[in-house]
Amino acid sequence: MSPLLRRSFGSINIALLIWVSSLACIEAWTPIVVKNVTQLGPQITPDVTRVSRDGGYSVLLNGQIIWLYDDTECLDLGGKQLSFVSNTAAYAKDANKNVSILQDFGVEAAGKDKKSGKTAYAILADTTVGTGGWISFSPDELDFNERRKGPGTSPTPYSTTQAFLFAPLVYVDSKPQDPSKEYQARGMTLISISASSKGPVASRQGDLIVPGTEVAYGGFSSLLGYTTTAKPQDFTDRDVYLLGITDGGLQLARARVGRLTDFSTYRFWDPIQSKFTNKPPKLDEKDYRKIYLPGSFTYGSVFYSPYFNTFIMVYFNKFVDSIFRIRFLDLDNPVGDDPIWPKKGKQGKGIAPEDIEALVKYAWSPEQELYKSPPGKGGFNYAGMAHPEYFNRQCFAPSLYPKGTSASKRRNQWYGSNVVAEKGAGGDGKHLLLSWTSQLRGGFDSGIYQVQLAKVEFDAVPDNPDGNFPSAAASSSDGEESDLHDSDEFRIFLSNRLKISTMSQNRALGMRGIYGTHRPDLGAKERSSSGEAEGIYITFLFEVERLTLNIVSGFNSNVFN
Repeated sequence: MSPLLRRSFGSINIALLIWVSSLACIEAWTPIVVKNVTQLGPQITPDVTRVSRDGGYSVLLNGQIIWLYDDTECLDLGGKQLSFVSNTAAYAKDANKNVSILQDFGVEAAGKDKKSGKTAYAILADTTVGTGGWISFSPDELDFNERRKGPGTSPTPYSTTQAFLFAPLVYVDSKPQDPSKEYQARGMTLISISASSKGPVASRQGDLIVPGTEVAYGGFSSLLGYTTTAKPQDFTDRDVYLLGITDGGLQLARARVGRLTDFSTYRFWDPIQSKFTNKPPKLDEKDYRKIYLPGSFTYGSVFYSPYFNTFIMVYFNKFVDSIFRIRFLDLDNPVGDDPIWPKKGKQGKGIAPEDIEALVKYAWSPEQELYKSPPGKGGFNYAGMAHPEYFNRQCFAPSLYPKGTSASKRRNQWYGSNVVAEKGAGGDGKHLLLSWTSQLRGGFDSGIYQVQLAKVEFDAVPDNPDGNFPSAAASSSDGEESDLHDSDEFRIFLSNRLKISTMSQNRALGMRGIYGTHRPDLGAKERSSSGEAEGIYITFLFEVERLTLNIVSGFNSNVFN
């Protein structure tokens, strides 16, 4: 199923040692302390006989937790392929009582299973398979692509019943004369998602939103919140902050929610000027001073934590070591001297989930290792994500509830009580659900993949003896603040890492032409048992190794028009 990345690790390890040595002098206090981690095992799919799928991204809408997947292959007990779909969606079945069981859609009988003699079941419904997947192709794209499609990051709610997600549109030629042109990225499209009584629904909002010559904004994560001026009286006054991955780290753009389909209205964060401008950064920018957050990223979740009262980033990097990393937005390290955004948050009073402007007013902490997920027999894990919908009644920002909803009712249901009962949980967000794709068996065409779960419990926030949160800035000997990013060690590390990363990926993937358009660490196209020569892919759920396609149909919304 999913192709594996081939990496060169020797030079990367040297670069990592330089990076670690540059951090060794910093004894950074952190509020994030892991008390314990509980492995919960694989997700359970009782509606189908046997399934191999990867991805695993989620959103809470209309009282349902929707799980989204990339390639989904249904098999009989003997391993024979019954169906292959490049993207699927499922509901968490009775999520308030169980975190593992799913309810799939488009399931039909697929004849007798030779091994058991019982009826085999697979995802076969024409609404799922015949249209290219849960997120379907247009007729023209389906004609070109025939059977191949697929779903990267979790959707962003813009109400308690609807969400949006940015997805790359990529043309694929599985047998190109020029290997560097196997993937030809066109850019980003926009998808709207809702939860109906008959299952999850997706709809594409326009065609090409972000051109392929630009950073894939929204491909890593998106956050919805208040504008920079005042609390909005109208939904269309809100801003969306869009994070996109490049080979040098994360870049940031801002757009009004009502203008998401108009890329000409987007504004782009310039770290040197410390403001948004109308000039987008270069797609292949490697000067760390011009990158919003330098570093190594592949999959990730960015969300507001009511337990830590700040934004949290949980992610996998490019070093395929199966380790979840975590950062927090450090409210004791303001960037600049804006009187509205001093230490301790907005006007010194902390931040709310809607205060996304804080992302450019405070520094992110250094990364910490959160949890090393156990790799499967087939190799490293990928698609590491966090799911703050579970063990948390404050999943939605208060402003996403309908007007007139009392403060006491601006709470969602508690999900995952079979793992953590609300009573005695220690508060919303003290526990966090993680997921990753485990390779039970590796291989481009014969891999078996399974989404695994674990639960992290955070410890009580420790006292900070210094009264502030040191992040990437350390104190120099003369008492003045010195930026770690200005250190010679950091320059050496970053320079080496970018060179090493680019060289190893070029050797492994032959895809220099599309670096940064989606993700710099993409793999080869997957092929079903029949094998197609060409395809159009839209990646909805991104992966370290590859682009999968998907386009959308169904539910329509006017909010983006």
